[in-house]
Amino acid sequence: MNSHENIRQSVSEHPFAQYVRILGKGKKGSRSFTQEEATDAMGMILRDEAEPIQLGAFLMLIRVKEESPEELAGFVSAVKEHLNAPDIYVDLDWSSYAGKRRHLPWFIFSALLVAQLGHRVFMHGASGHTNNRIYTETIISKLGLDVAHSWADCKNALEQSNFCYMPLKSISPKLAELIDLRSTLGLRSPVHSLSRLINPLNAASILQGVFHPPYLSLHQEAARLLNYKRTVTMKGEGGEVERNPDNACITYDCNEGELTTEEWPATFARRHTKPAELSFDDMLKVWRGDAKNEYGEAAIIDTAALALKTINPALTQQEATEEANHAWSSRDLMRF
Repeated sequence: MNSHENIRQSVSEHPFAQYVRILGKGKKGSRSFTQEEATDAMGMILRDEAEPIQLGAFLMLIRVKEESPEELAGFVSAVKEHLNAPDIYVDLDWSSYAGKRRHLPWFIFSALLVAQLGHRVFMHGASGHTNNRIYTETIISKLGLDVAHSWADCKNALEQSNFCYMPLKSISPKLAELIDLRSTLGLRSPVHSLSRLINPLNAASILQGVFHPPYLSLHQEAARLLNYKRTVTMKGEGGEVERNPDNACITYDCNEGELTTEEWPATFARRHTKPAELSFDDMLKVWRGDAKNEYGEAAIIDTAALALKTINPALTQQEATEEANHAWSSRDLMRF
């Protein structure tokens, strides 16, 4: 036996180290995950089989590289296996993870109009991970609506009003914990993207908003890899599912594997001035008919129309907008 071999020590490698190495082995040696590798890596994270230092490296390496459709689909597949959600029927999965800072979250009223028309809407999101934003859960609570903290709560809410909001921390505490790492790492991570796609109740129609344009086609292709029936992704106001009526909106659709785009024209020729401050009371007054807000009402109706066409793609844009207008004009003014 060679004398040099007598002093060598064998150190066993941590099972998760392979995934850090794939991402971080330099410009020439690193690569993206296959979909299967992404599923396995995220599964290990969800089972707490990765060390904290490995998790931080993993999230930031993905952040610098940016996710591929295969990685995003693989991550979502692992989450769906981990959730083991019950069989609760919903028509539309509506994700809400960005929060609003320039305009009020008018889209919440849009979702309620869609539910008013008899469609079961499941909204999920996270709050508090980014400073100076208004999050959906805050507004839901201020409106006096229940926040579902269990699947039993979710089922009851849907049966009572066709609408349910459930925070990510009640769907997957581990995912919520990962999103909250933003304040520690200083950057968003792949969890912000994959959470929009988890569709925990397997709705036939999925509506999601992103802020950065490159993520439109990324989410569209990931939806195809996940074999989702119908997904509509838009560049929403502030990154939420909300049409800005001052701008044209191009949606990136995946309909049973077919990838297309659709343009919705701007409602107004001239842009509105951003409000100086955001007040919940202003939202409430608009719902009750005590105040007019041209931008806000158009955002509500335009977003509801997009949601209706997501559920029923046979509708024309005009038909969907007419339905949304009718729902808005016949809303219960004293509901809130």
